[in-house]
Amino acid sequence: MNDPYSTLSVAKGASEAEIKSAYRKLAKELHPDRNKDKPDAAEKFSDVTKAYDLLSDKDKRGQFDRGEIDAEGNPRMPFGMGGGGGGGFRGAGGPGGRQYSARDFEGFGAEEMDLGDLFEGLFGRGGGQRSAGGMGGAQGFGRRPPPPPQQGANTSYRLKVPFVDAATLSPQRITLGDGKTIDLKLPAGVEDGTQMRLKGKGEPGPAGPGDALVTIHVEKHPFFKREGNDVRLELPITLDEAVNGAKVKVLTVDGPVMLTVAAGSGSGKVLRLKGKGFSKKGGGRGDQLVAIEIQLPEDLPDLASRLEGWKDESKVRAEFGL
Repeated sequence: MNDPYSTLSVAKGASEAEIKSAYRKLAKELHPDRNKDKPDAAEKFSDVTKAYDLLSDKDKRGQFDRGEIDAEGNPRMPFGMGGGGGGGFRGAGGPGGRQYSARDFEGFGAEEMDLGDLFEGLFGRGGGQRSAGGMGGAQGFGRRPPPPPQQGANTSYRLKVPFVDAATLSPQRITLGDGKTIDLKLPAGVEDGTQMRLKGKGEPGPAGPGDALVTIHVEKHPFFKREGNDVRLELPITLDEAVNGAKVKVLTVDGPVMLTVAAGSGSGKVLRLKGKGFSKKGGGRGDQLVAIEIQLPEDLPDLASRLEGWKDESKVRAEFGL
């Protein structure tokens, strides 16, 4: 991904509202479901989502503007350090054909220093210096025993998981630093910041390998928003669908479903789809909340002419005392 501002076609000083508006427009234009005949649409859609993910986060945006991180959110290392190579996850093809690259998995080794080895380097492994009288050891102490074998260091990873995969607990096929590929099973109740421990998948050591610590980062979605274990979606409907009622197709994390909109439904009304949310730690799933948004037609003069002579006398602001 290039410069996130260029990707969203906004100025560097753009406001949060301008960035969100540009993102929603591009996300709708480039969504893979609308561009099945355009192979590059999925990649562009991913770039737009990553750009919004960075610029919508005040801390990340500030770090990028100051040159502390790059467009992928990776630290800019001084003296030419960083870049390719190293451990971390590589794309091995996940469910649905998703391919992971080095930019998706920002891995880094986290070796722990053995303080015993440090002190031994400073003061020697013997029990003390020899005295002038030639006696072995200091003050009669013998040689200290060797330290017990140490387990290998833990290795930390940061794994980006698509919103829908997190909601449906889709396994994430990944390749660890040792080259072994595994299918990572996400835990129920997974959320942004959840940490998983993979026993024995860290660095090798005399007393056995360490562990791999995987921190989950749930990516944002252009249409869904998480509310606890529920998923919220704003659904636009036409004026005639609101007045007369209709059956409309609605997007869910499990795929499209048909939803009945009752006649007389107004903007702000929330419909509930049972069991279409995130998995819960105690079992079961949350719901999907569908918030109705009435979209007026573009040809307003035509609508005005049809309503000529009619006026709605409802006291819609009576609760305010107005």
